[in-house]
Amino acid sequence: MKNAQARTTFLKDYRPPIFNIETTDLYFDLYESYARVTSRLLLQFNSELSESFVDTLILHGQHLVLEMLSINGIELNSEQYVLDGESLTIPKIEQLIEGGSREFILECQTRIEPQNNTALEGLYKSKKMFCTQCEAEGFRRITYYLDRPDVMSKFTTTIEAELERYPVLLSNGNKIDSGASINDSSRHWCTWEDPFRKPSYLFALVASDLVSLDDSFVTCSDREIELKIFVEEKDLDKCDHAMLSLKNSMRWDEETYGREYDLDIFMIVAVDDFNMGAMENKGLNIFNTSCVLANQKTQTDFSFQRVEAVVAHEYFHNWSGNRVTCRDWFQLSLKEGFTVFRDSEFSADMNSRTAKRIEDVAFLRTVQFAEDGGPMAHSVRPDSYMEISNFYTVTIYEKGAEVVRMISLLLGNKNFRKGADLYFERHDGQAVTTEDFVRAMEDASGVDLRRFRNWYSQAGTPEVKIVGNYDSAAKEYSLHVSQSCPDTPGQSKKKPFHIPLRVGLLNEDGEELTLKLSGATSTASAPSAVTDLVLDLVDQEQVFVFEDIPVQPVPSLLRGFSAPVSLSCNYSRDDLLFLMVYDTDGFNRWNASQSLLIDIFAELQSAYNNNDELKLPEILLRAFRGIIDNSLKNERSDRAMITQLLSLPSEGFLIEQSDVADVGAIHKVREFLANNLSSQLESLFEEMLLDNTNNDDYSPNAASMASRSLKNLALSYLLRTGYERWVDVCYEQFNQANNMTDQLAALRFLVNAKSEKGSLAGEKALAEFYVQWRHEALVIDQWFAVQATSQRDDSLAKVRKLLKHDDFEIRNPNKVRSLIGAFSSQNHQCFHHESGEGYEFLADQILELDKINPQIAARLLTPLTGWKKFDSARQALIQVQLQRIKAHPSLSKDVFEVVGKSTI
Repeated sequence: MKNAQARTTFLKDYRPPIFNIETTDLYFDLYESYARVTSRLLLQFNSELSESFVDTLILHGQHLVLEMLSINGIELNSEQYVLDGESLTIPKIEQLIEGGSREFILECQTRIEPQNNTALEGLYKSKKMFCTQCEAEGFRRITYYLDRPDVMSKFTTTIEAELERYPVLLSNGNKIDSGASINDSSRHWCTWEDPFRKPSYLFALVASDLVSLDDSFVTCSDREIELKIFVEEKDLDKCDHAMLSLKNSMRWDEETYGREYDLDIFMIVAVDDFNMGAMENKGLNIFNTSCVLANQKTQTDFSFQRVEAVVAHEYFHNWSGNRVTCRDWFQLSLKEGFTVFRDSEFSADMNSRTAKRIEDVAFLRTVQFAEDGGPMAHSVRPDSYMEISNFYTVTIYEKGAEVVRMISLLLGNKNFRKGADLYFERHDGQAVTTEDFVRAMEDASGVDLRRFRNWYSQAGTPEVKIVGNYDSAAKEYSLHVSQSCPDTPGQSKKKPFHIPLRVGLLNEDGEELTLKLSGATSTASAPSAVTDLVLDLVDQEQVFVFEDIPVQPVPSLLRGFSAPVSLSCNYSRDDLLFLMVYDTDGFNRWNASQSLLIDIFAELQSAYNNNDELKLPEILLRAFRGIIDNSLKNERSDRAMITQLLSLPSEGFLIEQSDVADVGAIHKVREFLANNLSSQLESLFEEMLLDNTNNDDYSPNAASMASRSLKNLALSYLLRTGYERWVDVCYEQFNQANNMTDQLAALRFLVNAKSEKGSLAGEKALAEFYVQWRHEALVIDQWFAVQATSQRDDSLAKVRKLLKHDDFEIRNPNKVRSLIGAFSSQNHQCFHHESGEGYEFLADQILELDKINPQIAARLLTPLTGWKKFDSARQALIQVQLQRIKAHPSLSKDVFEVVGKSTI
């Protein structure tokens, strides 16, 4: 792909398709060295268009060899069509259709080489498996087609392949026929029919030698659905959790949204080589192995939770994405934002709701806020793109989910459900827009969301500043609130956002005060003693006054993180400690701890940069001691939340919070805090470790996961004390753990231990871990990641060495993410070393990967796009590498777009 061929697509240029495809019949003839694809399309002129008939048909197609093309059974010669690297154009099509008909059958035969398709888009080989990934524009690598989401067709797919190598042949929908090949007894075929119209990006095919875990689910209307998870035989013992998660998802979607599954069978296939986490293809979900395989020996608790969330996400797409899909790719968040919100709520119901919210917000504020502040900043509904694969981002997904969450908060649960029901009823079988979604919510609830639409069209993270003031004479408490939003690429002078600001007020005993908002009208249905309100911030500045407030309150603001904004308030440290202890909103207890820690970090960084002595603030000791004491005394405490309260902010989050990030100072101060907390609270951490250690059988339930998390956090602090006995305890856990969560945690702690004994134990544990798990690819991914994120000075040298390891494969996205991605995005101290070697290393890998898999190469660029966060010396070093990449004579569109927007 030459840079000069990169073109920008604009939302304003959208036009409906001139032709629709009523039916799509596909025949795949699969061989080891090639595949032949025959497509038979019933095309119709789009009767909804008022404009006159356009006499030219343009079909998308890339990396195809055209072997035959016919219209209504008459084969076309090469002078009747035009081919280029992106499309097939048939001019004067009206002359090729007899009788002036507005519909015709186009038949096309193409030849492709799946085994050489390293981009992993379209039809490709993953080891011995044929599989597909068609979102967003992969189907055009299979056959010539109107490869756009607003062209929806009914698909019938026949697959023919060698029986011995590929006994399992799968596609979308329901299986309707199968048999032996007539001309070759060693081959067989199978036909699948999908009764629901879908766009080409939801097409799927799998051919392989697989086994399946089988189960069934009875829907709310008493239909029995066949459930199958297909894997390699060695992985069959890792499917139970995914199956349970699937059944829980199906039941939850029926109970929460009234959405029942619509086919006779639901299938999942695990694939080793996959660019994404999973894909919601109708009836045939294709999953990265990392998102579907889980058992206690080989996967961590985090993996169990991820499997649960991703299985739910892809299943929920059956309605929010498949039955109702997006009109164009600018509307991507229509399906992804809504579905992330749905899977987040499902996970919250399955586990600790508070801990889930904390995890989601921590990720959003670390990663998405950084995206909002960088050169790739874009709105939830972008205005343009060069390569759509670059817009599968945290803004589209996670911020899009926050936008849906705000709508649910503004409408209330009952009206939001009405809005969702109306949306699905009104648009079933259609390709629609975010505007259609918002309008359904308005029509169902009567709530005016005109100003709220700015969340879809404006990029950036709004900044909300709040000053509280108490008038003791009038017994009134006022909140002076202002909002602004920084300029982002292509957007300045932002309009005010409609921000739902959820608040509460606490008295000196930590009790909730009744809220009576001045000027608000009460209703008969409203509760008499409201202690939690959602304020509508719609203007640049507003004042909210609460009446009958008997004492000076402490405000609890942005409860539950009611809007994705950056909040500042005139809190004192004592206020923050008070909220940590007393706030009834669990999320805000954690948020107060983060705000307190950020304030302390800023103070200690200043002292560090002035060469002053660093001192651990007494207020932080009191806070940590109180949290641990309370958790030990209260067996019913939310241990997942306690883990979050006792965890220091990540270096990535602290970098994002900085105007100019001093990576070295951030690392040193964080190490100082962790080391001093561990030494001064050693006895409490030891008690916490013992309190959460047991010999029970492993369980992936929420309570057991929370207990393991708290135990391992305590162990991580204890290892920092420098006492050798904790190295022994850690190494014992590594050797005797009955689950991967505990074993991997111990390995990570040992690898990062500072003492000589700890360092030797870490090297020994690494070697033993590899020998134990060398036959488990996903476990070896973790082994790579532990070394890539090690804080040792030789980390980069070790990563370079691991690139040559027999188990590292640059064509496998999981391996790339676990080694190159983990080093550059998580090992901030080493990646941002003042020498610039980390930047040069990453640029080298991006250029190498761009020739193999442009999607993965472009995503690896992210750590370099945030160059403005750093000092001038590091900015210059990063720009050298960005310019070097940009100067490469043959870049993919994927990489060219990101690097082009990131260079000065």
